[in-house]
Amino acid sequence: MRRFWLALTLTLPLLGGCGVNNIPTLDEQVKAAWGQVENQYQRRADLVPNLVETVKGYATQERETLTAVTEARAKVGSIQVDSKLLDDPQRLKQFEEAQSQLRGSLQRLMVVAEQYPDLKSNQNFLALQSQLEGTENRIAVARRDYVAAVQQYNTEIRTFPGSIWHKLMYSSLPVRETYQATSDNAEKAPAVKFN
Repeated sequence: MRRFWLALTLTLPLLGGCGVNNIPTLDEQVKAAWGQVENQYQRRADLVPNLVETVKGYATQERETLTAVTEARAKVGSIQVDSKLLDDPQRLKQFEEAQSQLRGSLQRLMVVAEQYPDLKSNQNFLALQSQLEGTENRIAVARRDYVAAVQQYNTEIRTFPGSIWHKLMYSSLPVRETYQATSDNAEKAPAVKFN
């Protein structure tokens, strides 16, 4: 028994350096990166009502676009976002599709806004538009970081020695799905038309 404890005492410090902790560490990084994606999506969702109200005053005849933005934001808000979302590829896809719908509605709203010269010069609109553009950039960066974290985690659990640790100690941690564009035309650049 004494030899067992001695062997255990000598072996435990060596285990810390052999990658046994890499998998849970990388799993937590994936969760943190996804949390940042959600944070930026929430920031965008918080800006939308202000943007819609600002545009509403100028573009009363554009109700259809404003309604689409409001409905897309409501759909995003109706999806239950919790820590299990990352473990359910179907729910993750639904969440991303709802975000894509909101992004498309906001793009249409910006086109509508371009048709109103007074609105384009309104300080509230300009500030909100700038905030929204910055948020879209933050979302892109957060998704990039999430993809990198998932790639690092998935590589660890599929390669040696991480695959051994995964089978022995962390088999309950699944392979993570990476971010995927939900738009059918995501690979094509949008057409820009000047009237």
